[in-house]
Amino acid sequence: MLKKKAQIISVLFHPVLIPTLGFLLMFNSGFYFSYLSWEAKRYVLMVVLFTTGILPLLSVALLALKPKFDISLSKVNDRLMVLLFTSAFYYLGFVLLNRIKAYPVFKLILIASVLVVIALLLVSFKWKISSHMAALGGITGALLALAFRTGINPVYSVLVLILAAGLTGTSRLIVQKNSLPQVVAGYFLGMTIVYLVIYFV
Repeated sequence: MLKKKAQIISVLFHPVLIPTLGFLLMFNSGFYFSYLSWEAKRYVLMVVLFTTGILPLLSVALLALKPKFDISLSKVNDRLMVLLFTSAFYYLGFVLLNRIKAYPVFKLILIASVLVVIALLLVSFKWKISSHMAALGGITGALLALAFRTGINPVYSVLVLILAAGLTGTSRLIVQKNSLPQVVAGYFLGMTIVYLVIYFV
């Protein structure tokens, strides 16, 4: 029963869903872009969902047509291929948001996410690291950087993210997809890269 719950949590906070959920959270965290019209928010969410969720899933589905491809991504080569495609799709999201002159912070979040995926790609040559936790760490880093830059304290949003990270990290350990060092490293890798890009750029 515990393992089943852990699997459900892993799916709910999967890397293909976390960027969209993260933007939804930030839209309701009291930042200046919270006052955007619903039409503008919807467009941003559609771009984010399409480029960070739907396209990566489609790429995995297409790769799965190859007999030797392991959809669980336990093989290094399979994992590297998916991360390579994902980084390209994230960059596409950056380009699409750039074309509509969206708030600079939205584009920064996506370009920072590209850097996180590239970092995961490089690390994956030698070591498996948790992409679930890197995604959650990235959203946490974005929220903290925005908080320090704007002086707004989104305490409830931060608590939600910490709870989500705790649940997800524990779930990854229960289903034995990652070790504790991989979970911790993934989280801090994502958080550090995104925080530094948004706070200093």
